[in-house]
Amino acid sequence: MKILVVAGAGVLLTTALPASATAPELSGAAVYAGASDNQLSRYEGGAWSTIAKPGSMPQYAASPDGRKAAWVTSSGRLQVRSGGRTTTIVSGLQGATPCLTPVWSADSTRVAYTQGGDTIMSVKADGSGAPRKLGRSAGVCHLAWSADGRYVAGYTGEANALYRLDVRTGKAVRAKGVKWITHVQSLSPNGRNAVVEVPADPATLGDGSWPAAFKPVLLDLVTGKKRAPAVKGKLLGALYLKDGRLVVRVAGASHNTLVVLDGAGKEVQRIAEPARAKKQALLQVLP
Repeated sequence: MKILVVAGAGVLLTTALPASATAPELSGAAVYAGASDNQLSRYEGGAWSTIAKPGSMPQYAASPDGRKAAWVTSSGRLQVRSGGRTTTIVSGLQGATPCLTPVWSADSTRVAYTQGGDTIMSVKADGSGAPRKLGRSAGVCHLAWSADGRYVAGYTGEANALYRLDVRTGKAVRAKGVKWITHVQSLSPNGRNAVVEVPADPATLGDGSWPAAFKPVLLDLVTGKKRAPAVKGKLLGALYLKDGRLVVRVAGASHNTLVVLDGAGKEVQRIAEPARAKKQALLQVLP
């Protein structure tokens, strides 16, 4: 096991391979969002670079390759920042609603978003071609897209249910085991499980903004079974990689640590985050 210490610290369907002992170790590269300014920044090789500055409304998402960003403006425009250029690819959406975040496909070529209240669409990130309807779903908040391309999940505006949309059939099914929910971070590659946040106090659900940190729960969307990641310490979040590994964020005194679990839940790597990222939201962990 390698430990990296950082000082100062159409619908596209793909097949995701399961994590194995031969999966390459992570370098520590990641994408973070500023706690106060929503600036999306990439950290790699000890250096920081700005990906995008979406503005005050936190309806944003970073691409899995860590090079692009998508967000919905207060006026309802879906914009993409790529290669130093910002392009509006869809207009007329619902802006000024923090929970209505777009989501990227696993290959970073398409963006899914909510339109007209309960319709989930996708569009090529370069703006070419017309948007395509994936289906209708009551789960439109904090969208997450499985790496195999088949499922898009999100929670309801009332924060009382989670729905998983099958983009092959266009039908959405309510997940079991959810009474209250305030975040969907990611889906497992096959869309069976989700990393979610269950509020400790349902009386305080917040405004749906992307959390800088949260206590992660692994939810089986079919059976409703819940469990915590098998990692000790104060957990600040978790997300699935497209190869099936689970990355769990653990709090530390001077910096946080990323603990990587393989598909069987065995720890295979630990990575020290940069100190600057301690209070920022973790959006993506990069290969």
